[in-house]
Amino acid sequence: MSLDYFFVLIALFVSLLLSLVISLASFFLGEKSPDKEKVSVYECGFDPFHAPGEPFSIRFFLIAILFLVFDLEITFLFPWSVASSLIDLTGQLIVVLFLVVLALGLVYEWLRGGLDWE
Repeated sequence: MSLDYFFVLIALFVSLLLSLVISLASFFLGEKSPDKEKVSVYECGFDPFHAPGEPFSIRFFLIAILFLVFDLEITFLFPWSVASSLIDLTGQLIVVLFLVVLALGLVYEWLRGGLDWE
């Protein structure tokens, strides 16, 4: 086993051990007396406007999914933009295809009215 992998393995072991120790300490040392305030829904310091578990508008869900998709797109495009001169033509075409698929998905959602806020 290479020395580099050995240090990665040690770091992984130490982080797992530390996570386990902190989780167990929190479980055994924490208070276990739930009262009405601790188990109630927190809504920015106000009393809850609705009961928990009520359905909400699907538009919020669609906007959140679109945000996550385009946030992930940016995550993929940053390394590509830095190393674009090192990537061959096939890699460049794959990235362009990725962007085209995302753009078509956005146009489809837009035309279907998913981005129209009422």
